[in-house]
Amino acid sequence: MKLDILAFGAHPDDIELSCAGTLAKEVANGKKVGIVDLTRGELGTRGTEKTRDEEAKDAAAILGVSIRENLGFADGFFINDKTHQLEVIRMIRKYQPEIVICNAIHDRHIDHGKASQLVSDACFLSGLTKIETQAEGELQEKWRPKQVYHYIQWKNITPEIIVDITGFEDTKMKSVLAYKTQFFNPESKEPQTPISSKNFSDSILYRARDLGRLIGVEYAEGFTADRHIAVDSLFDLR
Repeated sequence: MKLDILAFGAHPDDIELSCAGTLAKEVANGKKVGIVDLTRGELGTRGTEKTRDEEAKDAAAILGVSIRENLGFADGFFINDKTHQLEVIRMIRKYQPEIVICNAIHDRHIDHGKASQLVSDACFLSGLTKIETQAEGELQEKWRPKQVYHYIQWKNITPEIIVDITGFEDTKMKSVLAYKTQFFNPESKEPQTPISSKNFSDSILYRARDLGRLIGVEYAEGFTADRHIAVDSLFDLR
C-alpha cells in the first residue's frame, strides 16, 4: 500500500500529542496516512506494553489511519545505527510516502531526539540504490520522501510551518485520551509523571490555540523541516 504520509513516533502517543490534528485533517481530505511506532513504550512509568498496544490501536481507529505498525525497538536504548536504520528504511520503502513526519529534533526525553535523527537519516539512505532491503523475500525499490517534517513535543521549539487544524481539535484530543493509562485520571492509583497532570492535558489544547493565534485561526500544530520550503508564488503563502 502506498501512503501519502507516514508518521513515525519513538513511543505510542508521541504522534497523537504532536500531530494528530494534522493527520486527521489529511485523512478527511482523502489522503492515505500511516503510523509507525519505534518502541512499545515499555519503560513508561504507567501502564504496560499490553495496555499501550491496545491504546495505540484505539487511537489509530479514532484518527482513521490506514496502517499502524510497531518496530519493537528497545525503549530508551535504541540507537541510530545501521541495524535500526535498515528497519526504518524497510518501512519507508514498503509504504513509499511522499511525506514523512517524525519526532522533535531535540526534546526532554532522550528518545525523541534520537528518533528524529534516526528517521531523518533513514529517509535519505532509503533513496540509495546500493542499499538493499527485502520484504517478504523480495528486493524493495529505493524510495526517498519528498519532505521530512518534525513535530514539536515537550520543548517549545519555534515552528517553521504551522498547520491549521481547526475542526480537528476534538479528534486530536480523543486520540490522545485513548491512552487512558498515560494521562490525567483523578481515579488512577499509578505514580504521577510529568504527562499525567491535568496541567499537561490542558496544555495540549492551549498550545494548539496559541499556535493558531500566530496564524489567525483557532487551533494549529507546528513543525520544523529538514529542507527549505519551496513555493511557486508568494501568493501560495497564507
